[in-house]
Amino acid sequence: MFMNDLLTQCGINENNFGSCVGGMDWITTDNAGKNVSYCPSNESEIATVFEASENDYEHIVSKATSAFEEWRKVPAPIRGDLVREMGNALRDKKEVLGSLVSLEMGKIKEEGYGEVQEMIDIADFAVGQSRMLYGKTMHSERPNHRMYEQWHPLGPIGVISAFNFPVAVWAWNAFIAAIAGDVVIWKPSSSTPLTAVAVQHICNDVLERNGYKGIFNLIIGKGSTIGEKMLSDKRLPLISFTGSTLMGRHVAEVVSKRFGKTILELGGNNAILVDETADLDLATPAIVFGAVGTAGQRCTSTRRVILHNSISDTLTDRLLNAYGQVNIGDPLEKETLMGPLLNQGAVDSYLSAIEKVKNAGGEILCGGKIIKGDGYFVEPTIAKVENHWDIVQEETFAPILYLMEYDHLSKAIEMHNNVPQGLSSSMFTTNVQNAELFLSSVGSDCGIANINIGTSGAEIGGAFGGEKETGGGRESGSDSWKQYMRRQTNTINWSDELPLAQGIKFDIN
Repeated sequence: MFMNDLLTQCGINENNFGSCVGGMDWITTDNAGKNVSYCPSNESEIATVFEASENDYEHIVSKATSAFEEWRKVPAPIRGDLVREMGNALRDKKEVLGSLVSLEMGKIKEEGYGEVQEMIDIADFAVGQSRMLYGKTMHSERPNHRMYEQWHPLGPIGVISAFNFPVAVWAWNAFIAAIAGDVVIWKPSSSTPLTAVAVQHICNDVLERNGYKGIFNLIIGKGSTIGEKMLSDKRLPLISFTGSTLMGRHVAEVVSKRFGKTILELGGNNAILVDETADLDLATPAIVFGAVGTAGQRCTSTRRVILHNSISDTLTDRLLNAYGQVNIGDPLEKETLMGPLLNQGAVDSYLSAIEKVKNAGGEILCGGKIIKGDGYFVEPTIAKVENHWDIVQEETFAPILYLMEYDHLSKAIEMHNNVPQGLSSSMFTTNVQNAELFLSSVGSDCGIANINIGTSGAEIGGAFGGEKETGGGRESGSDSWKQYMRRQTNTINWSDELPLAQGIKFDIN
């Protein structure tokens, strides 16, 4: 009864169409394939989405391109008003949309609500940013000249999002792109199509009320067809991709061949350093939430803890005690702290990683097994390992935490940085020198570095993204808006002479 009521409130039917030009009717193709969404906590079928055809793709891109030609002319603060209404609409739908995220993806209800709150927060941020698309004024070397830069809308933006944050990542991109004067074509994860359909219903309501069409567009289809068309489509000057490093490398190669731009948010192998001065009352819950939250299926999940050997035993005991308190079960139940993995493939990856740890000589301190019954539940796991092992160098999207010790901080930083990924990092310390070293140019090599907070839970006001195999892209706050616009430098000669730059003489009669 609860599920039926929830789906109704989100506009989800037993069968749903998977492509839509924002503010217009859904495209009624029903013969290009079906995407059945399953609940990961009990493996039951939730609903079906009809996938888009290649003809649907062409229709959506054509309509979006036409919409962009008009949308770019709208003053940025007015574009911000549309995003403001999106934020308010999401406030009204926070509980039901957050619950749908939990139902379809498996994160606990609090995290589902938190994800929708991220959407609301980035909408608020974007509204303010719509009045701050600043360019610089520069001094010209030529007399009686003025030089400045300005930022113009870029075009239709392709957003390819992942299952673990099925709606928030879209909002990070879509709302900033919208105030920048761009329109968005969204291909969500095939594992979480229903949340995307629900968001598109909200978009349509807001667009229709304001008389706009084609600003926020949805296309659900296979990566091998629809996804590949997006990557190679010259009409999409920017592709924002969130997913695996392997797929991100492919995205970068295909898009760069046509001189398109990319924002890549790829894998993380995030570590927390805990020194001998750390407040363990702070460190313990931060580590547990970072490792166990979303069942370890965040790109910012805590994968490694590098702890000083003097506090190793004490912190390890604290972590084991805390793990014993993690209530695993239905993510929609209030008491649950960890829900299921996404699917059987994720469970298999978890089991494979555990086996590799054992084969390498690692010690499983707790967990390491699946939980029998319905759903894709596993035990959160802690293991003692060595940083250089192949399995530790990889990102496993599961609740597996690796512990390793150090004696000198320089060694800890070396271990921390010696992985292919570079997304999020953290250090717990009360020593200001250690903290500043970790944040310095010779400290963490990650895009995010924190002191006395964990690796997860990035705020929308800061630019989100990482280095190395994380992709190098940035989304959300700070000056990330510039990626959705094109820079133009302008020089104006207001004299009656024509001096050349660098003092060049080119005299003709």
